[in-house]
Amino acid sequence: MITYGAMLNQSRPAEFTTLSAHERVYRSLRTKIMHGEFLPGAALTLRGIGKTYGVSMTPAREAVRRLAAEGALTVSSSGRVSTPELSNDRIEELASIRALMEPELASRALPRAHMALIERLQVINVSIAEIVAKHDDVGYIRANLEFHRQLYLRAQAPAMLALAETVWLQLGPTMRKLYSRLNRAEVPRNHRLIVAALQAGDEPGLRLAVRSDVTQGLRMLQI
Repeated sequence: MITYGAMLNQSRPAEFTTLSAHERVYRSLRTKIMHGEFLPGAALTLRGIGKTYGVSMTPAREAVRRLAAEGALTVSSSGRVSTPELSNDRIEELASIRALMEPELASRALPRAHMALIERLQVINVSIAEIVAKHDDVGYIRANLEFHRQLYLRAQAPAMLALAETVWLQLGPTMRKLYSRLNRAEVPRNHRLIVAALQAGDEPGLRLAVRSDVTQGLRMLQI
């Protein structure tokens, strides 16, 4: 049986250890931010990044520059680096982008959603149930995004998926704040509806389930 941990290991690029210093720092920080390992407004320093990754200030600075360009970090006029604290309007904007883009990715994936994909998604849902029981917010975000990524990869729309991942990146710290507040007790109902729609070949149902899954939680932060 395929386990979720094995799937993550398979997705890790084999060339990771041979990357340039700044690319290695960039990819690692990007993943940490996307998965909510930092809360909104968390401060980072070039010196701290350099020490963590065993690199000089130059690759640390280049990684921060790239992440800031993607909206994953903010850099103040004084040079202070931090994760973004999103306004309600910004959350609404990003939620709307997800609501438009991700149902389309799911719809494009549907014709190629064979049993192997459905089984992968069910494995991830089992993993999510275990993560929920441990109250592991970061693990929850990581598994939740992997659920969506596995589905959207079948869309064969790499440019669209890259845009979706940029939105996930900008939302990472905010999602951590959200999941800490929700204190979930089970796998999201919409995940089960997504799997059921895939099994039934139900495109309208799939679109609705994906749209609900990617927006309902975010809108709760605006209350």
